[in-house]
Amino acid sequence: MARKLLLEHDSVPGIETFEVYKKHGGYRSVEKALKKMSPQEVVEEVQKSGLRGRGGAGFPTGMKWSFLAKPEGVPRYLLCNADESEPGTFKDRYLMEKLPHLLIEGMIVSSYALGANLSYIYIRGEYMWILDILEKAIDEAYAKGYLGKNILGSGYDLDLRVAPGGGAYICGEETALIESLEGKRGNPRMKPPFPAVKGLWGCPTVVNNVETLMAVVPIVNDGGDEYAKIGIGKSTGTKLISAGGNLVRPGVYELEMGLSVEEFIYGDDWCRGIANGKKLKACVPGGSSVPILPAHLVTKTAAGETRLMTYESLADGGFASGSMLGSGGFIIFDEDQCIVRNTWNFARFYAHESCGQCSPCREGTGWMEKVLNRLEHGQGNLRDIELLEEINKKIEGNTICPLGDAAAWPVAAAIRHFREEFEWHVSHREESQTRNYGLLKESLVG
Repeated sequence: MARKLLLEHDSVPGIETFEVYKKHGGYRSVEKALKKMSPQEVVEEVQKSGLRGRGGAGFPTGMKWSFLAKPEGVPRYLLCNADESEPGTFKDRYLMEKLPHLLIEGMIVSSYALGANLSYIYIRGEYMWILDILEKAIDEAYAKGYLGKNILGSGYDLDLRVAPGGGAYICGEETALIESLEGKRGNPRMKPPFPAVKGLWGCPTVVNNVETLMAVVPIVNDGGDEYAKIGIGKSTGTKLISAGGNLVRPGVYELEMGLSVEEFIYGDDWCRGIANGKKLKACVPGGSSVPILPAHLVTKTAAGETRLMTYESLADGGFASGSMLGSGGFIIFDEDQCIVRNTWNFARFYAHESCGQCSPCREGTGWMEKVLNRLEHGQGNLRDIELLEEINKKIEGNTICPLGDAAAWPVAAAIRHFREEFEWHVSHREESQTRNYGLLKESLVG
């Protein structure tokens, strides 16, 4: 099994409480950072580690922190993005349920590094039971002197609050999250200015994902250089994967970057293969917003190289033959699954979640949902497939935030890799409602 940096103690009874967490080495990084390190030294360790944002974009965390403006007399803020609205992704939920103090510890150290004296955990509205878990843990941290005034006698003050959202996918985008936290409608902002210069209440702000902030703890404890030794190239450390779909053993896994995709799917220590003895048909490796990969490109790249669980390997070949690691929402489809229906289902989600601010996204996502609905329900024609491709081109790259791209990429990839299946839905309208294209094709070949 892989080395575990975050989930080492997730199964320990009572680990969600301060006393048990502290007994298993909790809050060591706070003591080390506040007593032995300057804020800049913490930032430098994170830069050395090569840690990249675990929320989906994969931007270097230390670099992001270094961009934070530091005007004299102006407060700075750290916001934890716990919105986790990406379909197929549930690892942050697991982390907060099991290890709330690990998140608090990561936020204390990160807030200290950034010079923030007030930080927020912005949690999605559907996670209200987790809000209770977090607030209980925060109360314990205050009671033990790890939050509040003069933490551990260091002279550093920090208040930490939890703010629930209203359940909008768009608020996972950092500027929409800030708008929502300010009490406004969660619409993304035009950039620049970026949050690092003008964020929450017009002040310098850093927004990081739950897993990202938790990863700061082992980085400070063991050093950035040690963290960077795990993984391959620019994909350092461990990554949590939300494995779902047609797998023998779905769940949340922490793996060392560089594990092969084939080993992750079929290995005894991991997902143990496709459920019910079925064949692999396709995979969405990083959440619903990333391009789907057909079976032959899941474990091997177009050049025949082994596909690895890293940012670079999953993106190998660009969108023509690659995808993205994204948020780690790893969804497997077996031979019985309908790609057209799956694509329509994703399109329904994005059409519903578009904030409506940008006309290409507002109108385009609605049109894609309607056209895919026609195709799935036996009312489409071949022109509809071309129409979807045209709509995609109008949306991609033409919106304020990445939601437009997130809606366009899955549709474009599904048509690129499974055009025959879309065409079959047109030529076999009635049959497509009762039989799967893959199964029919298999029987004809046999």
